[in-house]
Amino acid sequence: MIKTYPIAHPDTGVTRQVLSQEPELMVVSFGFEQGAQGALHSHPHIQSTYVKSGRFTFTLEDKSFDVGPGDSFVIPSGATHGCTCLDAGELIDTFTPRRDDFL
Repeated sequence: MIKTYPIAHPDTGVTRQVLSQEPELMVVSFGFEQGAQGALHSHPHIQSTYVKSGRFTFTLEDKSFDVGPGDSFVIPSGATHGCTCLDAGELIDTFTPRRDDFL
């Protein structure tokens, strides 16, 4: 059964929508306006990020790097990370286990 989840607005210029989820895995779409930021944070989940569109500068622990459409990377459990959107776009994040705080 397909379920539609509501769109949340976690930060200025940022939208979040759960696309699918089970206790072991969650897929989430994040939309960013140009200049919007995903504040530095950490969580116990392993995260995989895929850049569907746009350009972003990510900070992961003590390193910063730019990513664009088609790029992907993994954020280890507990790692401090965040991003700044250079060109409006969408990130598809996968979390294991599920981020219950997003439900």
